[in-house]
Amino acid sequence: MTARARGVLGAIAVVLLAAGCTATGAAGSTTSAPPATTVTPSAPAPARTAQGTLLVADFGSDTVTFVDPERGTLDSVKVGTAPYGLVVGKDGRAWVSTAEGVAVVDTETRENVGRIPYTTETGPATTGEYRGGGMGIALAPGGKRVYVGVNVPDRNGVLEVIDTATRKVTDTVPVGRRPFDVDVSRDGGEVYATGHDSFDVTAVRADTLTPRRFEVAPYGTEGGLGSWLKPHYAAVRVDGKLLLPFEGEKLAVLDPRTGKVAVEPMTADTHQHGAQLTPDGTLLAVGTGPISAGDNDASLTIRTADGKERVVPLDGPHEDVATSRDGRTAYVTGGFTRDGFWDGITVVDLKSGDTHRLPAGHRPLGIAVL
Repeated sequence: MTARARGVLGAIAVVLLAAGCTATGAAGSTTSAPPATTVTPSAPAPARTAQGTLLVADFGSDTVTFVDPERGTLDSVKVGTAPYGLVVGKDGRAWVSTAEGVAVVDTETRENVGRIPYTTETGPATTGEYRGGGMGIALAPGGKRVYVGVNVPDRNGVLEVIDTATRKVTDTVPVGRRPFDVDVSRDGGEVYATGHDSFDVTAVRADTLTPRRFEVAPYGTEGGLGSWLKPHYAAVRVDGKLLLPFEGEKLAVLDPRTGKVAVEPMTADTHQHGAQLTPDGTLLAVGTGPISAGDNDASLTIRTADGKERVVPLDGPHEDVATSRDGRTAYVTGGFTRDGFWDGITVVDLKSGDTHRLPAGHRPLGIAVL
């Protein structure tokens, strides 16, 4: 080998060593490469709740449950004893009426972010159909107030007004007995508390909090507390009138401006609870099932604005109803305020009437679509 060749090979070796590369010589000797860089994977992003997820109040537990409408239960979050109703604002916060107070849930992160105690004394926090504490609940259109109907065992209830910014009760208004449902007029000017055991609706002006009581008893009030023929849930129509279904036989239409009640016929012939209006004015009324020998089984009444009805049979008792964002699907909770409840939701195709069951929550009553 010439001196020039030896110089070239030496230069190559120096470059390889300087670069830390592995070189193999004629005798099989090697130089080591640097260790590989270790990459630590980042922690997965926290779960976020998709639009269209269902949220139910677990009356038989102390939780609310997030439900994928296709796959079932996602998560449950503790909120307090015997959650009854819930409402969700545009900011993604859910307000849940429990026996202990109104819980606030961040539906995006699925976290309980606080609970607001009632200012009204309702006795020990218990469970069951007649437990004290929050029942119907509604949110003002602007999102600044929450209205919750508070049941006070053995006497008339109250409407508690919550400031959503401070999360404090600012006012209380006397209403009827066992306020099953609370609704707000479309302009936010009035709040309506349906008094189940007093056969009435109390209209409360949002500005002055002045109450006015209207009797809603198309069957009369005979039987008092022992009567089955009482108002349960209401829905506010675009003209401002309230629709209250009774027994799958009568629809009470209350005009809160005059206090007059008109009665229209219905066809399901079954005990009815939950009521909701779809954007096109269709009324959905939940038939819970028979309370006497002549009643039909559970059903969902689909009543168009012109009064035409279709009745979709349901399997077993149900309580409340919500609709999908596109208005094509109804979700009917199986919780029921009385015995006979089951842990799930019936999904109803409003066009075809097809149904299927979706396991969800524990005795789910109130429901919202996120």
